[in-house]
Parts: sequence; C-alpha cells; structure tokens
Amino acid sequence: MTENSKPREIKCPKCGKLTVYSSENAFRPFCSERCKTNDLGAWADESYRIPVAPSSSDSLSVGLDDDDWDDSESRH
Repeated sequence: MTENSKPREIKCPKCGKLTVYSSENAFRPFCSERCKTNDLGAWADESYRIPVAPSSSDSLSVGLDDDDWDDSESRH
C-alpha cells in the first residue's frame, strides 16, 4: 500500500460495522474477535444452511437392490 492510498473499509459480515480490510486487521473480514468467533460458532452449530428443494424418498432409492437395504450387517 502506498502512502497516498487509504486502507479499504468494508462492512463486518456479522455486525455491519465499518472495519479496515488489511493485513493489519487480524480479524479480517470481521471487525473484532467477537464477531469472528460468533461466525465460527454459527458454522459449527449449522446455523448457516444452503436451501435445497425437498426430494421424495423414491428418487433416492432408484437403482438400489434389496440387498442394499439389509440392516442386519454390522457397521464399522
């Protein structure tokens, strides 16, 4: 970065506060350790989800034989 250029400011993805996006910000793209940790926690408890269209169970079983449904075998 040159002396004349200003550091880029972005909105924190968690709280919306303006924060500097540079290597000097250890929490980038977040504004603070708290926002970074909260975001990680949201991923860990699966709060973020990708929406998908529901599918019928019949479409999932296409191509499976009766032997594939045998639950009597032990699983490791």
